[in-house]
Order: sequence, then structure tokens, then C-alpha cells
Amino acid sequence: MATYALRDKAIVLRPEDDVAIARVAIGAGTCLEDESGTIEARQDIRPGHKVARRAVPLGQPVRRYGQVIGFATCDIAPGDHVHTHNLAIGELHREYEIGTDVRPVAYYPPEQMRDFDGYRREDGRVGTRNYLAVISTVNCSASVCQFIREKFRDVQKDFPHVDGLLAITHKSGCGTKLFGEDHLALQRVLAGYAKHPNVGAYLLIGLGCEVNQAEVLMERQKLAVPGHPERQPTVLTIQESGGVRKTVEKGIEAVLKLLPKADEARRTRQPISELILATNCGGSDGNSGITANPALGWAVDELVRYGGTAVLAETPEIYGAEHLLIRRAINEGVAKKLIDRYKWWEWYCRGIEAMDNNPAPGNKAGGITTVFEKSLGGVTKGGTTPMMDVFLYGEPITTRGVVFMDTPGHDPVSITGLVAGGANIICFTTGRGSVFGCKPVPSIKLATNSIVYRHMEEDMDINCGVILE
Repeated sequence: MATYALRDKAIVLRPEDDVAIARVAIGAGTCLEDESGTIEARQDIRPGHKVARRAVPLGQPVRRYGQVIGFATCDIAPGDHVHTHNLAIGELHREYEIGTDVRPVAYYPPEQMRDFDGYRREDGRVGTRNYLAVISTVNCSASVCQFIREKFRDVQKDFPHVDGLLAITHKSGCGTKLFGEDHLALQRVLAGYAKHPNVGAYLLIGLGCEVNQAEVLMERQKLAVPGHPERQPTVLTIQESGGVRKTVEKGIEAVLKLLPKADEARRTRQPISELILATNCGGSDGNSGITANPALGWAVDELVRYGGTAVLAETPEIYGAEHLLIRRAINEGVAKKLIDRYKWWEWYCRGIEAMDNNPAPGNKAGGITTVFEKSLGGVTKGGTTPMMDVFLYGEPITTRGVVFMDTPGHDPVSITGLVAGGANIICFTTGRGSVFGCKPVPSIKLATNSIVYRHMEEDMDINCGVILE
């Protein structure tokens, strides 16, 4: 077989790495040469998958990104395909070194501030869209919200400055403990959507007898008419209105009253320091930690230098890399918040689930073997600047710079919490081809490889595969 320079066929991310990542398909018997010597691929290696650069004995750690991604479950020879058949997570001991990697931020001077066209709201926040929302307090009123939305599918014909009507629905609101953890999280999320700078007006619709009473929601979350803190929003309940049909009719009337005011909003030039960027990844592959994620991390660093905010999330998918974030914690209090969230997840999973139930089948097909490997690639979305704060799921994001929100790894649930926290733009990296969107916030899709970008070009926005090429 022919001999090729290793760099032409694969990427070595750190000199201490035990594996190289295939840039292209590598056939069995292909010889790969670099300054450390020549290896022969012992099996076919697909793009994004790992080939061993050196021997790793049974039980010894395997490194990628300069970090441990797992332990050899059998002797690994140079040139072996390294994946689920010979690599598992094992027990990883991490040192939590608080604040040891806090780097000063080189902020841009005010005269270099960049801007975008956004909606400056009365509370000072800036939106990137202008929607009207019909919010369900309980699952029982979800259909009513959907029926009302259907009546306004062509709303822009008469109200061109309104991006659309949203039905904010869910599967909860009752059958839960009053003010229990689930109820409080739901209240944070519903209030976050109601107060979101991308929502110009809203109304609440309930059944009437649910645990999540609209009046309690408004009182505890201080909900009001946007721009008029002294006025309560419109609230309808199916039981008081006289049934589904009558509630839908009243809801349509209420929306028609709200639309003219919402349509008065206009975009104006706003500093990009007003952006709150939510980061997320889904359908990751072996290239995610090489292309799209670190590229997004570079953009996050730039946004922070302009005074903006970026949010890292998906707590279970940072598992095994959280020590890197703790090194960036701005102080001990921030580090403790993050450690506490991980302890909660470990407690929650104990005896029921497992923190290492990632990666998903699609991740594995794309070359990711362990949750540690996935996490080490995922954490690069957060750039390199200090970790300034940690927030609960759906909690309002009030700190600038890079922050962390405690969310699950499931994309729709994770992003719902980020949007509820106030994120007004989403950057979503994908190697397998996720198509998830989350109105009322625009979602920019970053493809990790050119194959997916070209195959799903209508759904992808940025091709990070050019980094490999």
C-alpha cells in the first residue's frame, strides 16, 4: 500500500495524543508517516474516527485533546481503529483547580463596537425578533393556544412588523407538587418566554383548576404588559370562558387588540454587546471538536471582547470536561455553583441512570466513542475567557461574559431553558445534521463537515468543514 503523510489523511490535535482523527476514509493497509514514525492502518477508518498512533496497553488511558477520553479495554496496537470495541470510560479522577486558567479579557474600546439591527425594549433589553405569544399555563389549554395561533398564520399581511404568532405549550402545569422543583422550573420558563425581548406582546391561557395558576405565576414572576409594569397581561381560562370554542374566540379578540401595538416596533442599530448567545450541539461527530465547536468558541471570545454574553449548557455533555471550566471560574463561588450542579446530576443518576449514557448512536457512527470525548469537544464552544456565573435551568441570565446554564443534554429541552433565560440568538453545531429550531429565537446551524453541509444545505448556515480542507 502507498505511504502518505499523516497530516494529509488525519489530524493530531496535541503532541501527547494517542490517536489521530481521520480527515478522510483511510483503507486498511494504508501507511501514515509523520516525524514520530510510520503506522499502518490495521482496519478501515472512517472520516471522524480515531486511529491509534502508538500502542496503549489494556487498562491504560487514551488521550485526545491532550485529555483522557477513556481507557483501553484490550491491548491497542499502532494503526488500530479506536472505538467502542476497545475503549470505554472507566473511572476518571479529575483535579478541580479553581481559577487556575483565568485569563484577562482584552476588551475592544467603545469606538470599535460593532452593531446589529434589533428591537430595543422598554426594559432596556434588545430583541432579535418581534413575536406575539399565546402562552399555556397547563397542558390542558395547549390545544386552545394552537387553535388561536392557526387563525394568525398570515399575520404579516396586515401587521408586517410582527414576525408571527407563537403558541408556547408544554406537557406540564398540573399533577405536580405546588412550588416543587418541577413547578418552579416551569414557572421560570413560562415567565422567561413572556418577558423575552423577542416577544412584543403575550397573553396567558389556562384551564382554571390547574396547579400552575396564572395569578400565582404572574405574582411570583412579576409578569406585566410589556412596557407597562403597572398593568397585568390578559388571562383567559377555559372554565371561566365557557369552554374551548368560546375561549378560542376570546383569545382571537385579545390577539387582535395586542397586534397593533406590537406592530409599532422597529429595528434600530444596537451594539452587539446586547447579544446573549446560546451555544448548543446536537448530532455531534468526531469532527465537532475540531471544526465547528472551536470555531464557535473563537466567536464567543470575540463577542465577550465586545461586552456580550455567551451561554454554555448541557451539563451531562460536559461531564468529564467540567474540570476545564472550573479552572476558568472567576471565583470560588462560581466554581462551587458548577460543582454543586454536577453533584446533583450524579445524585439524580445514582442507581437509576448513568452519567455516561452518552454518546448517542449517531454520535458513535460519527466517530465519538465516550462521553468524555464528547464533552471535551463540546466544551470548546465556550471559548477561553473566564467563566463568570452559573445559572439554574431557565433562570434569567444577568451576568455578562461566558456563563453556564444547567440544562439536560436533550437539545429541545436544553435550548428551551436557554431561551427562557433570555438568549436572543442560538448557535447550534451539528455533525450528523440536526434541524432543530426554537422560535422566537433565530438558530444558526454550523455544520462540522462539508458532506453534511452540502447534503443538507437548505438547513445548514455555515460550513465549518472548510477548516478540515
